[in-house]
Amino acid sequence: MQAPPRKMPRRNPLLPLFLLPISALVLAWPASCTADPVPVLFPVAKDPATSLYTIPVRDGASHVIDLAGPLLWSTCDDDHLPANISCRDRLCKLANAYRAPSCGGGVAGHPCSKRCKAYPYNPVTGRCAAADLVHTRLVANTTDGRNPLSQVPVRAVAACAPRTLLDHRLPRDATGVAGLSAAGLALPAQVATSQRVANANAFLLCLPRSGSGDGVAVFGGRGPFFLKLFVTGEPSSGDLTRTLQFAPLRSRPGNPLYYVPVSGVAVGRAPVPLPPRALAAGGVVLCTRVPYTALRPDVYRPVVEAFDRGLVRSDMRVAAVPPFEFCYNRTLLPPTRLGYGVPEIALLLEGGKQEWTFVGSSSMVDVDARTACLALLEMKGVKAGDPSAAAVVVGGFQMEDHLLQFDLDKKQLGFARVPIPSACSNFNFTRGRQ
Repeated sequence: MQAPPRKMPRRNPLLPLFLLPISALVLAWPASCTADPVPVLFPVAKDPATSLYTIPVRDGASHVIDLAGPLLWSTCDDDHLPANISCRDRLCKLANAYRAPSCGGGVAGHPCSKRCKAYPYNPVTGRCAAADLVHTRLVANTTDGRNPLSQVPVRAVAACAPRTLLDHRLPRDATGVAGLSAAGLALPAQVATSQRVANANAFLLCLPRSGSGDGVAVFGGRGPFFLKLFVTGEPSSGDLTRTLQFAPLRSRPGNPLYYVPVSGVAVGRAPVPLPPRALAAGGVVLCTRVPYTALRPDVYRPVVEAFDRGLVRSDMRVAAVPPFEFCYNRTLLPPTRLGYGVPEIALLLEGGKQEWTFVGSSSMVDVDARTACLALLEMKGVKAGDPSAAAVVVGGFQMEDHLLQFDLDKKQLGFARVPIPSACSNFNFTRGRQ
């Protein structure tokens, strides 16, 4: 059966991004500096066809957000002018600090007499390609946490990838990827360097649900952050960053992934018996390039069976709907303000004092008019207890409508469920004071 045509991408006039040859930049913008630097804002959209998240760029195109991405890259015109960056330059070392497995080895130790090459990769397919580095400018907006304030140019270094790196599994309007990892040439570090924001190594992320409007990414700030209320359209009464709970945020040498150490999983407030050190092997990884949370087999089976046993009625189960295994008659699931009334699933954080809890709105997904499924998947091609594989990969669906604060200086992840009267798509994108 032929797939339905995709909708044409929406154009967002707030934040166009221009990838230009360096020779054109001198004429495009004057040098900018600000006496009182403030955080920088980008809207975040969810592509309904791929479940990937994007930031808008020029002419309705977009860049896919990759939490583990170490670079900013896009396709460029054939006549682009590479930046004159030596392979001995510090920027070249930053561009090659992380390599996807498909990209081969690094440049360290090899003879160096040529212009620097970077190796961007497609986060969905893993495909890699050699690319030139270019100087670019992104047009963004500053923010006070309530509104966009004024437009600013963000200088950056990006990789000009060949068009063959794009793939049909990326959004139709995507022309590249914006990496959000802690790497030196990922978008957070480049915004911090260009704008000299106060909290250079911190950013906020609020991912939207499909069709609900734009979410928000704020670079260089720890708050404040306000969302509008559904009913009145007025700003919420409280700064949502004040509601954050915190967990340790870790990274590993040679790996740009963010992960959170956890000590256990609870379902319906009851700890789930897991094999010894099941969570220590691989940890819990945060990933925007997978739509739903995936669990290693030795963690998945105990968690989903505990969830199934914890339902109010035993006759709710219906046939599985791929890719989901545990599906239910949604007409029998009790509705609540927090989604379906199902057992809460909680990641018990290291130290046992905090937990990241997923209620019905984050654990259940509607697949048709009568069926809702548990939005957890079993990892494929991974053995139980494999220390090289994450125990849990928290996918985009479970992060949606949560305010997440990635603080690389404090090495902590802040997280808070957005209150029900609002959503991540309710940021006020109306321009504030100039």
